Amino acid sequence: MQYQTVTALQHTLAGQTSCVGIGLHTGKPVRVTLKPAGIDHGIVFVRQDAPEFARRIAALVDKVTTTELGTTLANSAGVTVATVEHLMAALFGMGVDNAVIEIDGPEVPILDGSSEPFIEMIEMVGLRALGAPRRMLEVLKPVSVEIGNKSARLEPFDGFELDVTVEFATRAIGRQRVVFDCTPQNFASGLGSARTFGFLHQVEAMQAKGLALGGSLENAVVIDGDDIVNQEGLRFGDEFVRHKALDAVGDLALAGAPIKGRYVAERAGHEMNVALVRALLADPKAWRWNFAPLAGELLPAAGA
Repeated sequence: MQYQTVTALQHTLAGQTSCVGIGLHTGKPVRVTLKPAGIDHGIVFVRQDAPEFARRIAALVDKVTTTELGTTLANSAGVTVATVEHLMAALFGMGVDNAVIEIDGPEVPILDGSSEPFIEMIEMVGLRALGAPRRMLEVLKPVSVEIGNKSARLEPFDGFELDVTVEFATRAIGRQRVVFDCTPQNFASGLGSARTFGFLHQVEAMQAKGLALGGSLENAVVIDGDDIVNQEGLRFGDEFVRHKALDAVGDLALAGAPIKGRYVAERAGHEMNVALVRALLADPKAWRWNFAPLAGELLPAAGA
């Protein structure tokens, strides 16, 4: 894949691209189509199976209704779209400012459990620059949230960096940390293919309750005690913390613009990520709009 140096302009997709997969929790097939959108459109989901007046759901933090088992958005009519984080991470991580996401069901397909299939869709069509400046949300002072021994923080930084730590009692994971310079090129090669993960006893319990019906070894890393069940093993030695960083990119994208700042997290998940974005936006002294490009950032070139 070839990349082009970013300008200060907004970008959208250079073409239309689709995929079909199953929902992680519904277990039902769903089609997603990514389409170009105009200046200042942002990322908007369109539920094609909903009444026409109630189809549009903006991918913004004030639309989040739940963060249990993934991040779910809803519009004022109560129409929802669930498990948006991996697709949002791909769009945000690859430099897409504006897009229409048509979907014919209530949940984004899980595909392989990572952002990689969505990245491939974006790379297939490339990006197109639009005639308006890109605005970034620049963090001016530290903002943090804490719940018990879990914490997440955004702080000033010249770029977009992630510093993520996870810790689990199982020897399959233990304590892992990744510090990541999140440019589009780095995201595609270093985070995008990290898969979601879960514990076998939890998956079995959820499926008994009618949840995670689409979950399998095809779309998640499954841990049983201290062992990884997947015969193919891991894509990265620290795939677990990389996936948590991927999730954070998707959740932070709900700020509505690329973030210029540093994200630091200890044992955080969707709930804390969403709370952190809300805390940042609620403090007008903690951020400002910045129209300067991130130094050295590269975007996928259209037609490459």
